[in-house]
Amino acid sequence: MIQRVQTIFLFLIAVGMGVTLSTQLWMQGDVDGDYWTLSAFMLTNLDQGGEVIQSSSKWYLGALAALAAILALASIFQYRLRSRQLLLNMINSLVMVSLVAATFLTTNGINEAIQGQDGGDYGIGFWSILVSMVMNMLANRFIKKDEALVRSVDRIR
Repeated sequence: MIQRVQTIFLFLIAVGMGVTLSTQLWMQGDVDGDYWTLSAFMLTNLDQGGEVIQSSSKWYLGALAALAAILALASIFQYRLRSRQLLLNMINSLVMVSLVAATFLTTNGINEAIQGQDGGDYGIGFWSILVSMVMNMLANRFIKKDEALVRSVDRIR
């Protein structure tokens, strides 16, 4: 049934990925006073006045976040086949882990290139990925609980 608690968690994953797509993932100040921002689609270098010095596409981050949202929404409608729902959530976990790894590797590469003093500040877009990963684990837990309930009812018959 679609009104189960795991549906709420799966929907929250899609919302979290929407937040990731629409907000900043990372910000870093440069020794020259420049400012670097990373969103799900672009890496932008801004000067002190806010003018764009350069920008480069980081489309793979946006593609991974969109794929995670699509997988979560597709998993909602697989409520009759709980094993397929678990498979989609497992694939979604791998996609979100790769999104975190790609974001982390991208920010570390930029930070080394600009000789940043610290690691920069991760924005709400990055933290929403981690929250979505927790929601995915909770959805899996409740899907497994439903599967155990169905199996126990089948045993009684």
